[in-house]
Amino acid sequence: MQEATRCVHVPAVDREGFASLTVPVERASTIVFPTAEAFHNRHRNGPQSYSYGLYGTPTARALEGQLTSLSGGAGTVLVPSGQAAAMATLLALLQPGDHLLLPDTVYAPVRSLADGYLKQIGIEASYCDPMISEGIGRHLRQTTRLVWVESPGSGTFEVQDVPAIVKVAKDRGILVACDNTWATPLLFNPLAVGADVSIEAVSKHMGGHSDLLLGSVTANEEAVLGRIRTLVRGFGLGVSPDDCFLALRGLQTLSVRLRHQGQAGIRLARWMSELAGVERVWHPALPGSPGHEIWARDFAGAAGVFSVSLSSRFSERLDHALGALRLFQIGASWGGAHSLAAPVDLTGQRTVTRPDVTGPLLRFSIGLEDEADLKDDLAGFFAALSATPNT
Repeated sequence: MQEATRCVHVPAVDREGFASLTVPVERASTIVFPTAEAFHNRHRNGPQSYSYGLYGTPTARALEGQLTSLSGGAGTVLVPSGQAAAMATLLALLQPGDHLLLPDTVYAPVRSLADGYLKQIGIEASYCDPMISEGIGRHLRQTTRLVWVESPGSGTFEVQDVPAIVKVAKDRGILVACDNTWATPLLFNPLAVGADVSIEAVSKHMGGHSDLLLGSVTANEEAVLGRIRTLVRGFGLGVSPDDCFLALRGLQTLSVRLRHQGQAGIRLARWMSELAGVERVWHPALPGSPGHEIWARDFAGAAGVFSVSLSSRFSERLDHALGALRLFQIGASWGGAHSLAAPVDLTGQRTVTRPDVTGPLLRFSIGLEDEADLKDDLAGFFAALSATPNT
């Protein structure tokens, strides 16, 4: 064997006695087969087999399996982002002439997708008050094929009565998909109450460190999952095994992180609700927040993500005050180790409801810093808000 050949072909390594607690990162575009017959039959071995790197490696399969186990579904499909998970679900389960019903609090990029591309291809979307529960029946049509749930909702965190919505939809043979990113399956499991699809932006709580983009779709039945998997493969939506590894590592601490962030978030939310100039705290665990009773009934805990409505008199001072923050970073997304603060603009994002927001709305994501330090940082922020401007 010549040197050039030895550079390419790696000798076999004895793995006897080697045992690791981590899932190995296995990268591949090309996957080889022991025989020509095996190669010819590569597409006949089911969705969990290996035929090409785009369709998954053992690293991706490990993450799919863990997410399926957490949600109790029939299987999971991985995609490059949470928005890709929403897109794949909508395009796979709807066709021209169908009607889609969404809550008015839906994630803004999903609204844009529904009002834009889906409308262009003949799929009609309409919106309803997220708090109507079983009253959702009056918004359903003969052409309704999918009800979308996001609970809590984006921006103002209304908690929907998912079991009631599922019952009404199921009685009419309509599928229900739930964006469960805020809660993860640890705090609420949509599939356990009858939803057909659970969508997660793995980038957020599951990844946990603000360093990956990944999404997942877990379905209750293989027939539904198969439609989504077929679309994902047809669109060439593969995921990186390195990102899957990071998600697997993040999942190991998800329970501990959620507990810390959730408990600290509740205490900080309660504290802020008592401050002058705070009009309202939108946090499902606080009495008076929309759907609090449903949250108390259905959820196992709270995530550390919530919003705060400020007095309109602070509008001109907001940007200055945000500059006074030292631990809270200004940025989108949430669920990572670093605490975040982000102004929320609801302009154009509500069409059937009017949330009680007259001044600035800020979304907070509580990270893993010490709670006392975060409270001090927020105290500085509110002091800067209230300070008399220099003249």
